[in-house]
Amino acid sequence: MRVKVVCAGGGPAGLYLAILLKRQDPSRDVTVHERNPEGSTYGWGVTYWRGLLDKLHEHDPESARAVEEHSVRWTDGVARVGDVTTRHHGDEGFGIGRHRLLGLLAARARALDVRLEFRSELTRPPAGADLVVAADGVHSALRTRAAGHFGTRVTAGRNHYIWLGTTKVFDAFTFAFTETEHGWIWAYGYGYGAGHSTCVVECSPQTFTGLGLDRADEAERAALLEKLFADVLDGHPLIARPGADWLTFRTLTNRTWHHGNLVLLGDAAHTTHYSIGAGTTLALEDAMCLAGTLRTHAGLPEALAAYEQRRRAELLSVQSAARYSAQWYENLPRYIRLPPHRMFALLGQRHSPLLPHVPPQLYYGLDKAAGQLEPLRRFKRWLGPRAARALHARSTARQG
Repeated sequence: MRVKVVCAGGGPAGLYLAILLKRQDPSRDVTVHERNPEGSTYGWGVTYWRGLLDKLHEHDPESARAVEEHSVRWTDGVARVGDVTTRHHGDEGFGIGRHRLLGLLAARARALDVRLEFRSELTRPPAGADLVVAADGVHSALRTRAAGHFGTRVTAGRNHYIWLGTTKVFDAFTFAFTETEHGWIWAYGYGYGAGHSTCVVECSPQTFTGLGLDRADEAERAALLEKLFADVLDGHPLIARPGADWLTFRTLTNRTWHHGNLVLLGDAAHTTHYSIGAGTTLALEDAMCLAGTLRTHAGLPEALAAYEQRRRAELLSVQSAARYSAQWYENLPRYIRLPPHRMFALLGQRHSPLLPHVPPQLYYGLDKAAGQLEPLRRFKRWLGPRAARALHARSTARQG
């Protein structure tokens, strides 16, 4: 019997799952439906790290080589607070244009005989499909139809942010913090191609309204932000996609990820705060995991249950890191007055569940000591996950 798979959403998760399913079994009938025209993707560049690239090479070397070839890489992080700059050598990171990434994955999917249907939105599971995959993003139409079953919950963050592009090419992952009379505003910048970088700007609600960003039109907004970040932009403009606007981050969770033959993938199943740069990585890892459980489990219910169980477990530490990273920025005044090298060190430690509960200067000293003494390093590795689990359980109990 020929297995028929239908996927809603032509983002990284949906396209990569289609690639993996056809590689496993070329006889599968796999179709990806994408509501937008081909090539009309949103966003600028996406980030990923060496660990993901290694997994891509393991699962499909051909697409992995193409992605690596069209990516830019960096090993440094730069923090600029006012006119003081600190540079830190860190892990190897990569950036690639979202448009480029989707083009590479679409070409690979077509080469494997996946059908790609653009300008085609699925709002209900199609008849005759053995497996229906909702990879249609945070606003998933397929998930929304059965939101009661999935137990969808959305929690809004506090800060305002906007995704922009610039022709300034950053040679490192760059954090820029600017103080205004209404509070701090900051940007994350990273290159993703020969002539472009992504620039995400964020600020507190008080700074947002104080600067008049809630009332500014597109031209006024661009002029103000270019002035505030002139030192890092070096005269380059900030560019907005048509219709781009300020947002507050929405953390989405679901009580379950599958319903009959329908399964959630990527942002349709879960979101993690953009400040940890993991959204694309998690979507692709979802696809790897689902393809793997479909290969190793004969029955669909067992495969979908195994996928959900495994991914939920793998996501616990990432989701914890994302929550604490978002909170670090929401509580920026707690850290921003530290000496720049200490502030940057705690910026790198913002995922820690211990940091919000320890005075910043004390945490810095303890962390530095832990780096030099193996018993303290072991204690920190032991305590961190336990504190994260305890705080997560307390937060879940309060929400319930």
